[in-house]
Amino acid sequence: MNWLALLGLEGWFARMRAATIEGAIAAEDRLDLVRLEWADEKRRLALIVILVVAVGGLTVIALTLLSLAILVHFWDEPQRTMVAWSIAGTWLLLWAAALAGLFTTAKKAGNAFPLTRRELSEDWRQIKERL
Repeated sequence: MNWLALLGLEGWFARMRAATIEGAIAAEDRLDLVRLEWADEKRRLALIVILVVAVGGLTVIALTLLSLAILVHFWDEPQRTMVAWSIAGTWLLLWAAALAGLFTTAKKAGNAFPLTRRELSEDWRQIKERL
């Protein structure tokens, strides 16, 4: 004798079982999405660390050479002045490029896990609609 069928609960249990299975599949999909986005975020953070080190190192070099260029500027021969300013300018341009790369990468890092957040907000909206 099937008590669930007699009490009319068989359909309800079937729906709950189906909802649980669907929820488990959805949770697994969300975890896969988080895993993929975390890999992207780790790469972006590693690039930020590399660029911070590059900006720091190039800042030291740029400031040292800029100081050297200012000192050499007051020497007597004009060729030394041009060379010193050229070297200092080159290091300054490299520093500016690394700084621009750092800012660009940092802006991208502010938007971490966009797909996961969108999926979870959609899931939450659907749950609220059903309730």
